[in-house]
Amino acid sequence: MADFILEACVDSVESALAAAKGGADRLELCGSLVIGGTTPNPWLFQEIRKHTDIRIHALIRPRFGDFCYTDEEFILIREAVKEFRRLGAEGVVIGILNPDGTLNMEQMKRLMEDAEGMSVTLHRAFDVCADPYETMEQAISLGIDTILTSGQKNICTAGADLLKDLVEKSAGRITIQVGSGVNADVIRELQPKTGATAFHMSGKVTMDSEMEYRREGVNMGLPSLSEYEIWRTDEEAVRRARQVLDGFCGRN
Repeated sequence: MADFILEACVDSVESALAAAKGGADRLELCGSLVIGGTTPNPWLFQEIRKHTDIRIHALIRPRFGDFCYTDEEFILIREAVKEFRRLGAEGVVIGILNPDGTLNMEQMKRLMEDAEGMSVTLHRAFDVCADPYETMEQAISLGIDTILTSGQKNICTAGADLLKDLVEKSAGRITIQVGSGVNADVIRELQPKTGATAFHMSGKVTMDSEMEYRREGVNMGLPSLSEYEIWRTDEEAVRRARQVLDGFCGRN
């Protein structure tokens, strides 16, 4: 029977512990999930490690935006991979594209060398690549373990057809992990449609800031984002997703 994997993406100690308590198999550790996730700082990793031994895969993404990086950014990416390997992270989540939308094989090969002994996931750079089938085969040739994808759509339910095709064509050579918009109901819908056995979720809830005094009209970043809302992982949302997955693998 296939192993079903539930991964939670988190960017705080609180969210990490909620995901672990809810039954996630592993964490994708990020910084700034509100902008899609960036490389987390090592102190966050170390603090989470004090409280739980859940597997942690560190996202390595030096900035918001596309996945075509300068030479200086590539140096930062390599150093981050090496640092999380040194700290004991079980995996890294990486991806670099060329300007034409193909996978940057030269740089990816060097990152695979830097990540020797770690599990490696190709992140959602895959969802904006030019040819998902070619990129999947290249990822397999590199020895990458997992591809995180929404089926090249904003939300995974819209990408169900491609997800199904990728699962079939991968034929067990690489894990296709479904992400973007995942919750218990989505897993219940997509697992039979796609055959996917790995899912990635945030379980996000928006919490009101504890600030009582609020200076309106002043933004520290994107004007569309409130400075008085905090994103956290909901333990119960993760638990519901875990229960659905356990039902598919016969644990319930």
